[in-house]
Amino acid sequence: MKDSTLEQEIILLKGLARNDKRSVEMIYGQNYNLVQALVINNNGTIDDAKDIFQEAMMVLYDKARSGSFELNCQIRTYLYSVARRLWLKKLNQSNRHTTDFDDTNETQIAVDGEVVEHEQKDAEFEMMHAAISTLGEPCKSLLEAFYFKNNSMQEIAENFGYTNAENAKTQKYKCLMRLKKYSFLNIKKPD
Repeated sequence: MKDSTLEQEIILLKGLARNDKRSVEMIYGQNYNLVQALVINNNGTIDDAKDIFQEAMMVLYDKARSGSFELNCQIRTYLYSVARRLWLKKLNQSNRHTTDFDDTNETQIAVDGEVVEHEQKDAEFEMMHAAISTLGEPCKSLLEAFYFKNNSMQEIAENFGYTNAENAKTQKYKCLMRLKKYSFLNIKKPD
């Protein structure tokens, strides 16, 4: 994990430990869809996903409050693995009590596939972050504000001194084109 990403994650964890509403909302907003997809794609419902995510958040909350928790991965990776474990446990319990058919292996395969997909997305995310880091200012900061900090165009316009959100959007587009050009120039072609 990059230092700036680690710092942001630690800030979010400290906010969670203090019950900071903004930190909780950011963690929820950045991670709920991943857990929902996990549960729904593995014989669950939206209500199951909400329950599992809430349980995973409580585990993270308890760890953050303990003071001795040391985060060695992204929050999303931690929440995903906790949710996955909780969901598999719930599936195993319900299978044991409701039916003789044991689809644990099928469930395991589907979940393992999602773990691989999640790890690929994390790798792509890190590559994108590394590419953005090579851009000069203000592109680097602007893209980080939009994609990593989830700032709105209006917030970006105010923070970067653009006259309005439309101008900020135009600048973001130009920065993306620079990033795209840079990425194409630096992609290694297979032999």
